[in-house]
Amino acid sequence: MDRVDESETTEIKAEAQAGAQVMAAASRFRRICVFCGSSKGKKMSYQDAAVELGEALVARNIDLVYGGGSVGLMGLVSQAVYSGGRHVIGVIPKTLMPREITGETVGEVKEVADMHQRKAEMARQSDAFIALPGGYGTLEELLEVITWAQLGIHDKPVGLLNVDGYYNALLSFIDTAVEEGFIKPTARHIIVLAPTPSELLDKLEEYSPRHEEVVPRTKWETPEQLMSSCKSFEIPGMLDEGKAIIPAQRGSML
Repeated sequence: MDRVDESETTEIKAEAQAGAQVMAAASRFRRICVFCGSSKGKKMSYQDAAVELGEALVARNIDLVYGGGSVGLMGLVSQAVYSGGRHVIGVIPKTLMPREITGETVGEVKEVADMHQRKAEMARQSDAFIALPGGYGTLEELLEVITWAQLGIHDKPVGLLNVDGYYNALLSFIDTAVEEGFIKPTARHIIVLAPTPSELLDKLEEYSPRHEEVVPRTKWETPEQLMSSCKSFEIPGMLDEGKAIIPAQRGSML
């Protein structure tokens, strides 16, 4: 009798796992771009959030696009995704490679000429954006994709992982800008906010734009501009997919 019960339990677990895989495969996102610090920060909670986000992406069969570094929160989230068997694409300017890559990096690395190309390529490769805690660079990347959404350059969800209230001051500033008439109330909803990776990913899945586009969606940058000085190479032992960079189709850079 015990053997029968054990067999039934095993079958139930297998069915549950299969169901979970089906649910994970149903994500609307193929790749998500994560902006985050090249430092780990002082709180362990920031590091834990980076690892948890990576694991949450793996659980939903979502690949990672990020800034290409092997240090700080960038290194933690990329390692978590890579260790879980998902594809990792790092985009980094050549001049930053000695500073942000120490030791062994993971996944596919796309070398670009400058910061502008880095952001454009990360955006082109991604279906959504998430910001972990970070410094000036993270804020600049986050605010640019928010601005692009407001202008109508893309309609991809933008998520803010507010670990331990790290972004409370930024959110307060944005609310002040709304109150003072510099940001439209509808544009405030571009930012999708949550304190945990799982909750944030759920909200991003459900996101639909509510703001008015400043201009119609158009082609803001030619493939030639985007592709200039952009090279791709694989870290030995990684997956074979994604080696080539495919130029964007007309009207769909992002």
